[in-house]
Amino acid sequence: MTGTDCQCKVGRGVEDFGLDGIHDDLVRRWCGDGRERQSLRELATYFNRRLLGSAVESADEAPLSGEVSNLYRLLTDDDVSSGVRTQTRRRLETAGVPVEAVESAFVSHQTVHTHLTECLGVSRETEADDPESRRRADRDRIRALQSRTEAVTTDALERLRDSEALALADFDVLVDVTVLCDECGRQHDVGSLLDRGGCDCQE
Repeated sequence: MTGTDCQCKVGRGVEDFGLDGIHDDLVRRWCGDGRERQSLRELATYFNRRLLGSAVESADEAPLSGEVSNLYRLLTDDDVSSGVRTQTRRRLETAGVPVEAVESAFVSHQTVHTHLTECLGVSRETEADDPESRRRADRDRIRALQSRTEAVTTDALERLRDSEALALADFDVLVDVTVLCDECGRQHDVGSLLDRGGCDCQE
C-alpha cells in the first residue's frame, strides 16, 4: 500500500515534501499494528510534524531532537501568542523554509480519515475492540490531556512569576480527574475507575 496515485491533500503533501513511506505508517498507527492505536487527531499532528521536518531539512537546516515538535507547536498552538508565532515564521523563512506552503499543506483529522478510508481503503472497526482495550485507549488519552494541562499551567505560572506579575516560590502543578458516582456517592480517580472497569456498586 503506497498511495502514490492519491491526489487528496495528504497525497499532495506526501509528493510535494517527499514523505515516502508515510502512507503505510499512517495505516499501522491507526490500526495499532504492534502498537497502541492512535486517534485521527494524533495522526494529523504526526503527519504535519513530518511535513514540517521535511521542509526544514530541505532548507539545509538540521533540526535538533524535539525541535520540529516545538516549531509545530509555535506555529499551531492556540496558547502561543501572535508575536511568538510571527517570530517563528520569520525565523523559518530566513532559513529558507517555505512557511506559507508548509502551513497550507497541514491537514486536519477529517482529511486524514478521508485519506485512510477512501484513498487507501482502510477501515477500523472500533466496535469490535474488547472493552478493556477501549478503556485503556481512553485512559491514555485522558492522561495525555492531564499532562498537557499541567504543562500549560506550569508555563503560564512561570511566565507570570518571571515577569513579577505573580508572587510565587518553587511549585508543582497537579492535575487530577475525579469521578463521582451519583448512584453510591463514591469518588474515583478516573484512571483507577477505567482500570477496574467501573464502580463497585454496579457489579
